[in-house]
Amino acid sequence: MSIAAVTKGIDRSEWLKLRRKGIGGSDASAVAGLNRYKSPVGVFLDKTGQIEPEEAGEAAYWGNVLEDVVAREFSIQSGLRVQRSNKLYQHPEHEFMLGNVDRLIMDKGGRGIGILECKTASAYKADEWNDERVPDEYAIQLQHYMAVLGVDYGYFAVLIGGQKFQYKLVERNDKIIDSLIQIEDEFWNKHVVTGIPPMIDGSDASSDLLNQLYPVSSPATEIILDDKQAGLVQRLVAAKEDADLAAEQVKRYENELKSIMGENELAIHNGEILLSWKSNDTSRIDSKRLKKEQPDLYEKYVNTTSSRRFLVK
Repeated sequence: MSIAAVTKGIDRSEWLKLRRKGIGGSDASAVAGLNRYKSPVGVFLDKTGQIEPEEAGEAAYWGNVLEDVVAREFSIQSGLRVQRSNKLYQHPEHEFMLGNVDRLIMDKGGRGIGILECKTASAYKADEWNDERVPDEYAIQLQHYMAVLGVDYGYFAVLIGGQKFQYKLVERNDKIIDSLIQIEDEFWNKHVVTGIPPMIDGSDASSDLLNQLYPVSSPATEIILDDKQAGLVQRLVAAKEDADLAAEQVKRYENELKSIMGENELAIHNGEILLSWKSNDTSRIDSKRLKKEQPDLYEKYVNTTSSRRFLVK
């Protein structure tokens, strides 16, 4: 195992600098296009320092808090000894591949060292862990780690809904790892090293990148589209029409269900909560009234931002 850095005791800013030196486990599935929450463009912006990673949300916070609990329960149920590594590992040949694992499995009398990844999931995502299933982004993450550390197996230990615990063995898959190395190598050297962003997609990260690249329009300028580019406009128009129909259908279903719920806050079926429609008070400034009645105060605190509006004519 090649060690890039010891992570125990380092602060967040130093940790972020280390992360930007390569592709980590949570980045791997995004680069491969198999992450529901992160896009290749988002990874590119992160690794090139063009965006700051968001603070961990509540789910991630509790995942970190419960990591020790999950690891301890895995050790009890499996009989395998685990320990923290407090290290950032690096692939010995492909130095852009990094890994910061949750735990190492110290099974010296059996298969040797392995990897343990501790996860928590809401009850709504229980189906994603049924039988031998593992969410794609996690499966890719573990194969990436096995490639970086050079080990042959790993486990997932997951606490679902705060009350259902299970663990699963995952074997090293060299075909997947070979594909991952090729994909990550191309992404790192073709895009991150050169500063050339990957293909634009429909993610928020792509929108942020375009807004950074072209923040202001040049007045009285135009571009002539060829037939292929004009066809893209037609596909956009068709997609918008489909989206409008889908949005209308969603609203119709919502309204039908609201009429069924009436004044009730929850809708339950077979003991499971399916819907929630609770009262919620929201306070916000009436900017129109403030501008009319207190124009000086309005001008003092108004914040003007510049953006470009995209319209299909």
